[in-house]
Formats: sequence, C-alpha cells, structure tokens
Amino acid sequence: MGRFLVLAGGLSHERDVSLRSGRRVLDALRSVGVEADLRDADASLLGVLAGDVAATSSDGGPYDAVLVALHGGAGEDGALREVLDLAGVPHVGSSAAACRIAWDKPTAKALLLRAGLTTPASAVLPHAAFRELGAAQVLDRLVGHLGLPLMVKPARGGSALGCSPVDKPDELPAAMVSCFSYGEAALVEQLVTGTEVAVTVLDTGDGPIALPAVEIVPLSGVYDYTARYTAGHTEFHAPARLSEQSAAALAEAAVAAHTALGLRDLSRVDAIVDVEGRVQLLEVNTSPGMTETSLLPMSVEAAGLSFGRVLQTLLEQAAARP
Repeated sequence: MGRFLVLAGGLSHERDVSLRSGRRVLDALRSVGVEADLRDADASLLGVLAGDVAATSSDGGPYDAVLVALHGGAGEDGALREVLDLAGVPHVGSSAAACRIAWDKPTAKALLLRAGLTTPASAVLPHAAFRELGAAQVLDRLVGHLGLPLMVKPARGGSALGCSPVDKPDELPAAMVSCFSYGEAALVEQLVTGTEVAVTVLDTGDGPIALPAVEIVPLSGVYDYTARYTAGHTEFHAPARLSEQSAAALAEAAVAAHTALGLRDLSRVDAIVDVEGRVQLLEVNTSPGMTETSLLPMSVEAAGLSFGRVLQTLLEQAAARP
C-alpha cells in the first residue's frame, strides 16, 4: 500500500480546523491498516520529503504520496501543491493551477457562469476602492444594484470567516469592515434562501461522481464558524431532504462545477436549492474539512463507503499518477 503523509496545520486563520482534519484523516487511514504519518507544513517539510531529514515513518523511508489537509490559503491557494510538484511528490487533490482558480471566488463564479451554471448575482469590492471612492456612496450603489438581503464574504477564504448576512442597509458597513479583516477584497452576493447543502464530488478513477448531498440546518440560522465546528450547533441530514428531481439536478450541477474548474480527485460544492428548486452554486472547495463535524465524511458515510478506504484509494491513485 505504500507509506503516506498527511499535512495539517499551517499558518492560516483555519489552523485549528486543519489540525482537527489531519488527526481525523490519520485515524481513518490507520483504522484500515494504512501506514501514515501526520506533520505540519513547516521549514523541515522539503527535507523530510527529499530524505535529507529523518522521516517519521517506521523505516525512515520516503513517502509515496501526500494528502493535504490544510485549509485556508495555506492549503487551498495552490502554493503548497506547487511546491510539492516542484519536489516531485505526488499529492491527492487538484493541481496547483486549478486550486488557484477555485480559491479566488469571483474567478470561480465567472467560470461557473460560463459553463451555464447558476450562482447568485454579485459584485467584488477591493478594500482600496471601498476606501478611496467613498464608502457610503459605494455601498448605496451596491444596495441599489443587488438589493437586499446580501451576503458579504472575503473573495478568498474559507470556514465562513469574515462572512456576514446583511438584511438592512445600516448593517452593511460593519459587514464590510469585518470582511476586510480577513482579506483585501469583498465578494458581495445576493443572499439566496432555500435548502443549504454541500455535495462531495469524488473521482477514484472512473470519472467524477456526486455523493449524497448533506443538508445543513444551523440552529442559529447562519452557518458561521461556530455552527460549522462546534458539535450540537448545527443539524445535518445525509442525504439531504430533497425531492428526487432536485437531488438529481444538484448532483449534476456539482459534477459540472468540479469539471468546469478543472478539479481532480475530490472537491466539495456548496449550494442552495432555492424555493423554486433551482440549484444556486455558492463556492467550490478543493481542500474540504474532514473534522468530526465536517460535511465530506458525512457524505462518504451516507454513500455507504468507508472514509478510511476512500482516503486510501485516493492516496494510492495519487502515488500511481505519472
């Protein structure tokens, strides 16, 4: 089966979540007899991968493939995967170029629209433009163009950090300030209501397929950081409580989004099935969470699959990739 390495941690705002994901992945792999280690992506990493620094595997040998369980910029902007490619180390997941595209939400939305998919109407405001062109006037035009309610989120980021729903015009300035504390540009979208869902797209060699969708019902009404990572704050339904027609349309849209962005191995597509039954794509994640409250493991379980075996298959597939 080979020897594999799980990378977790990093220096992003999502470090704690990443460490939890890494430990969950390591436990899942070891539970099915896979030899794997867990380490941070720090200055010693390339030395370990090159064999210049003693590895932590039992015989000190090289690793056959890496699974990146880092979230936020450290794991999703393509930089780490670029370094792994330069080092000649196979890794699970999308290429560095595809990760860069998916990480930038406005770019990803543009490609989804080009592919004929539906995503909420939006506008992108860099911090500099917001500051220099007069915040009040810019926000007035924003509300006039998109209407209310709105969702404000960093153009690059994850785990709902810096995200705020806006129901009234006077809530928008604070939402923008909160967003800019996590990034230099804000993506402001029309807030779509309906059934909030996440779909795991998995490709173990026969083409991408959509696993059962997970329905998300946060008790607070907003699926924020606390609702995502604190047990008991969100109710999940796997599979989602959708009609057969809506579930099929959602699965088709998720696979189409995965394909349109040029992704590989696995992704998680977040969406809303609105009150009219249309699938509104929100974003696509190339390094989805794998904690005890994360959606990807729930989807794998709902499909009747072993989480550990799925990870093993992906690692072996990566190791065999030219």
